Amino acid sequence: MAEFLFVFQFILAFVITVAVLLQKSSSIGLGAYSGSNESIFGAKGPGGFLAKFTFAAGVIFILNTLSLLYLYNKQESKSLIESLPSVPAQTPLAPVVPIVPVDSNNTK
Repeated sequence: MAEFLFVFQFILAFVITVAVLLQKSSSIGLGAYSGSNESIFGAKGPGGFLAKFTFAAGVIFILNTLSLLYLYNKQESKSLIESLPSVPAQTPLAPVVPIVPVDSNNTK
């Protein structure tokens, strides 16, 4: 079920992208390629229909996202942090270097 919803999420993202690009804006965008569809969409043209369609697709996208969240949370109850290997309590910050005393009597 989660795989189907995941594929559906990509399809919805593509449909929303196309619907947004087809809408009329200050620079015509891809709306110029939609032609004269007044007979199909009504007297206002595709503007009102595309706005409602984009809103509906957006709501479906959000509901699909929430259902994916629920399904993935239900499938995997273990956190990613819990799967990391445990780190010792005290790790040295720098390597330990032995200190060799300098012999002041042996100068050349």
